[in-house]
Amino acid sequence: MKKKDINEIEKQMKLANEGLPEKERALFSDARPSSVAPLNKYLEGFLNWARSRSMWMLAFGTGCGATELRPLMTSRFDMSRFGIAPRPTPRQAAIFVVGGYASIKTIKRIVRSYEEMQGPKYVIALGSCTINGGMYYDSYYTINRLDYYIPVDIYIAGCMPRPEALIAGFNRLKEKIRAGECEGMNKYTDNFDWYKKNQKQIIKDWNMPDYNW
Repeated sequence: MKKKDINEIEKQMKLANEGLPEKERALFSDARPSSVAPLNKYLEGFLNWARSRSMWMLAFGTGCGATELRPLMTSRFDMSRFGIAPRPTPRQAAIFVVGGYASIKTIKRIVRSYEEMQGPKYVIALGSCTINGGMYYDSYYTINRLDYYIPVDIYIAGCMPRPEALIAGFNRLKEKIRAGECEGMNKYTDNFDWYKKNQKQIIKDWNMPDYNW
C-alpha cells in the first residue's frame, strides 16, 4: 500500500472532536480506538480463567453507592478470598465498579476513568440509580442509564444492595469472564460513535487536562 493511501486512511479515522471550539481540539486525542480479537480458543480460555481470579477493582462511589463497598474489605466478608483487590488508579484496575447515582458533573469523570483502564476491562453497575435513575429518575442533573455512556457487564439492583448481593454480582461476573461473554470493551469501540454522541449530549465542558478523546 502506498504512503499516500495510508495517510488517507489515517485521515479518515481521525476523530473530528465535533462540538469543541477549534482552539480546544488540540487538547484531546483524535485517534479512534480499535477492537481486540480474542486469541485461539484454548489460550483465551486459560486467560479468562486467570482473569476471573485476579479481580482488581477500581471503586467509583458517587454517593450512597459507596456505602456497601467498605464492608467487603472487612473480616466478615473478606473479599480477598474471592480474588478481589481494590486498586487506587484506573491503570491498575480491570473491574470498574460504579456505585450510586451519576450526575452530569460526575459522568465525564466516569467516562475518563473507564477509558484510562487497560483492557480487558469490565464494569459493574451498583444500585438502582445506575439502572433507571432510582430515586433521582426525574432529576434534571442526573443520568438514568449508565449503559448509555459506558458498557455495563453486570447490574446489581438495590438501594443499596447488601454486601452479600455484591459478592453474588462479582461471582456472576467471574462466570461470565470464564465463559468469554464479557465483551464490553469491544462493544465500546465498535459502537464508539453512538457512545460519544450520548456523552456529548449531556457533557458540555470537555476541557480536562490530558483527556483521552
